[in-house]
Amino acid sequence: GGNDERGLLGMAFHPQFASNGFVYLYYIESGSNDSVVSRWTSNDNGQTIDPGSEFVIIRINQDAGNHNGGEIAFGSDGHLYIGLGDGGGGGDPRERGQDTTNLLGAMLRLDVDGASPYGIPGNNPFVGNALCPADHSSTTDCPEIYAFGFRNPYRWSFDSATGELWLGDVGQNQWEEIDRVDRGGNYGWDCREGAHDFEPAGCPANLIDPVAEYDHSEGVSVTGGVVYRGGAIPSLVGDYVFGDFASGTIWHLTSDGQGGYVRNELLQTNFGIAGFAEDVVTGEMLLVDRFGGRLHLFENAGGGGGSPLPAQLSAVGCFDANDPTQPVGGLIPYQPNASFWSDGADKERWLAIPDGQTITIGADNDFDFPTGTVLAKHFRLQGQLIETRLFMRHPNGTWAGYTYEWNAQGTDATQVVGGKVMDIGGQDWIYPSGAQCLNCHTAAAGRSLGLEVAQLNSDLTYAATGRTANQLTTLDDIMMFAAPLAGAPSTLDALADPTDPNAPLDERARAYLHTNCANCHRPGGAAQGTLDFRFDTALSATGGCDVNPVNGDLGVANARVIAPGDADRSVLWLRMGVRDANAMPPLASNLVDGAGRTLIRDWIQGLAGCT
Repeated sequence: GGNDERGLLGMAFHPQFASNGFVYLYYIESGSNDSVVSRWTSNDNGQTIDPGSEFVIIRINQDAGNHNGGEIAFGSDGHLYIGLGDGGGGGDPRERGQDTTNLLGAMLRLDVDGASPYGIPGNNPFVGNALCPADHSSTTDCPEIYAFGFRNPYRWSFDSATGELWLGDVGQNQWEEIDRVDRGGNYGWDCREGAHDFEPAGCPANLIDPVAEYDHSEGVSVTGGVVYRGGAIPSLVGDYVFGDFASGTIWHLTSDGQGGYVRNELLQTNFGIAGFAEDVVTGEMLLVDRFGGRLHLFENAGGGGGSPLPAQLSAVGCFDANDPTQPVGGLIPYQPNASFWSDGADKERWLAIPDGQTITIGADNDFDFPTGTVLAKHFRLQGQLIETRLFMRHPNGTWAGYTYEWNAQGTDATQVVGGKVMDIGGQDWIYPSGAQCLNCHTAAAGRSLGLEVAQLNSDLTYAATGRTANQLTTLDDIMMFAAPLAGAPSTLDALADPTDPNAPLDERARAYLHTNCANCHRPGGAAQGTLDFRFDTALSATGGCDVNPVNGDLGVANARVIAPGDADRSVLWLRMGVRDANAMPPLASNLVDGAGRTLIRDWIQGLAGCT
């Protein structure tokens, strides 16, 4: 159980499987943490694998639980290809992509039918050198390498028609990339992230640019896909289809006729896109959804796309058509105990569910909303209404976010498609894209952030009646819940208000981390590493207390995610204070939360240990 990249990562059948029964598995070995590719034998035509038949082909030492790559496959040349990341852990390991004396950050190509345990294909770039050891101690270029300069080639594939190798390489902080890989190519990491300089000092000049890239306004973790060669969707034939694990967006690359590619959005989904595959018989395309635990088949739906909402907020139906600053009667106000930092904006929030529907409270005390749900939020800066966001659960069960920009007169708001940044009173305000909404409203956190028992267990004065009442009790009394509350509000969890100086410091800090960090930093979340910042996770179990950071130490000696008693060695606190490539949160904010950062510093300074 952690949110890292260990376990069984890849599987490939030998081209002559029907006669030899050979199956190859790529896994991270428990205990040693090594990357291992082994050959196993099936004696019943693939129904089972003989558990005693393992023959280790190659072993590579790893020092972290991330950036392991994950794909293995046989090419049309009959050789086994293995995609490896740079080993994770931040700092020096990032440079391994440019160091061809070790096996990490590279695409390997092995002849598993030659010498034992493997031979080197005759035209590998560094053929003739001694095989590289598992511990990266070689002083010569590794002959196993086919191409290099990768950060984390988690998913890649061969075009079944042309044999070309297409690869999705997961970026660091800003850019995700798609590469078309050729023998001997250097694809840039960590000199470059995508087509952009990252650490360019001393780098070679022959770096190969990606064929496509996107920044973190659209997604944060690319999942490589396949070139579509099926027959069900004629318009996609020959296009490369891929997605983003966190945002659920699916794109396709179409040739521009001049050697390049045009990236087009194909679908917005709520899937945790963990991989794509092809049906070996029909050539049709499949998708693996980690969040739902399902395998999906692409079909030709026909028809067009487009926004399902009107361009003007006054026409949406959630707010008064004559005065869209005011919600319609069906919207119920709510206020979470611990508010998410939104660059200093004040917010008003409402929820609505369809008549006859109810909200289910899960075992984790999070709310599960029915289809047709609408969540709405006004944003004000210095008293000026600047934005309204809607978050809706559509009839097919997927969530989608929409944002509206208010005019200067405050009379109506216009939908912003694709996101943008505007100067408002000298402040760069972010109007998020739909993909950015889903990057923060993660599936692991239940999509509807701020709507859970611990967040709404507090009193609210309802403007429509002037009455003050507990929010949970109010929702229960008007039959919004599928089942009665588990107990009186006094017996249920309640988050502290991080801004309340009378609340215990530990409770305030944990509430802040729960609201601002735990949407991604929790089991199944989109963030790297194994951090779990939910308020009810014991500090010792968060994966961060007195633990080395997995994504860089910011140049701090003896850095920890949380160093008890020493905020200056705590990258959690340090990253809260920047808005560059090392920022936390990594998107949706241009201003540092000074009060929140002071709170977390005071909390860390007061920690005597991790218990």
